[in-house]
Amino acid sequence: MSSSTTPRIKPPALRPGDTVGIVAPASNIKRSELEAGCEALRRAGYRPFYFDSILDQDLYFAGSVERRTRELEEMFVRDDVRAIVCARGGYGANYVLEKLDLAKVEAHPKIFVGYSDPTVLLTYFSDALGLVTFHGPMVAKDWAQADRVDLASWQAALTSATAWDLNLGTDSGASGLVDGAGEGILYGGCLSILVASLGTPFEIKTAGKILFLEDVAEKPYRIDRMLMQLKLAGKLDEVRGVIFGEMVDCQQTANQGYTLEEVILRIVGSLRVPVAYGVRSGHVTAGNITLPIGVRARLTVSGGQVSLRILEAAVTA
Repeated sequence: MSSSTTPRIKPPALRPGDTVGIVAPASNIKRSELEAGCEALRRAGYRPFYFDSILDQDLYFAGSVERRTRELEEMFVRDDVRAIVCARGGYGANYVLEKLDLAKVEAHPKIFVGYSDPTVLLTYFSDALGLVTFHGPMVAKDWAQADRVDLASWQAALTSATAWDLNLGTDSGASGLVDGAGEGILYGGCLSILVASLGTPFEIKTAGKILFLEDVAEKPYRIDRMLMQLKLAGKLDEVRGVIFGEMVDCQQTANQGYTLEEVILRIVGSLRVPVAYGVRSGHVTAGNITLPIGVRARLTVSGGQVSLRILEAAVTA
């Protein structure tokens, strides 16, 4: 597994006209949503490509684990594919972990984008290889819908060979919960998937990280339970900051007498690190932000205001 001293692998930048390979490592997808997402990618200047088998179905999976693993490996190996974007999440990417030939990924480092269930692949590639990955919009979900992709962060993360600031002004939905400043490796993804890694060979590595956590339709007590599991497992001991996503539909009832922010602060409020809330990456209502996983970043929270600066390029020129 990669250690803190292992050099990070940065994939080549995405350029106009490049071929974007689309994979379905988890749940099955609908052709109409896939094609809508592909059309949006074409309008953005890319050439979407997928294997016909992506539409296979096995129970709730996008075909067999062998098919899903082979698809992912072939996308990394193909010279004409410059970036790989997941079609959707759902469930099933964990099946791929033990089957995947990691040497093929290491020999052909490429941009890999996804969220939700593919979080397990984002963190696995980051931890095992040092490969910088990207928590961002998926083809049959975000690209397939109007106003669901934040193009500014997509461009900054995938095409720029410079440091950049994430725009988290008053209209971004982001707010500060605990003041402070912290610098570390940006890391994380879907909370329930991260927690599911505990006790497995693919357990997340959070020391020295600015930890990003997001989820959808999880009731506050379940968020509490998962955060407590991370805390009891020692996964919050050495974080440099914590950022929560939009946390869409994460409420008990419409008129509950407490906020999710209050629930969160019971666990992370005493960590003595900056804590931010509402950064729209992953499960969002609009403008899905692309976050590079595995690069240095600085989180600053002051008086409710949030600043996140990506301190290095996530791709090579």
